[in-house]
Amino acid sequence: MGSITKIGQIALPATDIMRATAFYKDRLGLQLLFTTETMAFFDCDGVRLFISLPEKEEFGHSSSVLYFHVEDIRLAYEEYKKKGIVFIDEPHMVAKMGQTETWMAFFKDTEDNMHALMSEVVVG
Repeated sequence: MGSITKIGQIALPATDIMRATAFYKDRLGLQLLFTTETMAFFDCDGVRLFISLPEKEEFGHSSSVLYFHVEDIRLAYEEYKKKGIVFIDEPHMVAKMGQTETWMAFFKDTEDNMHALMSEVVVG
């Protein structure tokens, strides 16, 4: 029996594929692999992000939260704000484990999907 070794693709629903493609390409800066009339595929450091118009109504709802890792969350937060991304909060610590703090800042894409920037900071 085979075992799961990695995530191959993550799908997100969209209601406007052109608007969603522009958001992920131009605002978040993800590498666009290819598009069709109803789909867009991006590379996020080896994980493929699949944005699409839902094939069926039951797939047309907001998705799970994607956490995009950044090295410097404060710098990334300011840079993405300049690109027009509206955050629902500012970077803040959500957990501390030993010498490592986990920081997050949440935002929505143009299709109402919730996402976050995250950073793990070693302190001390």
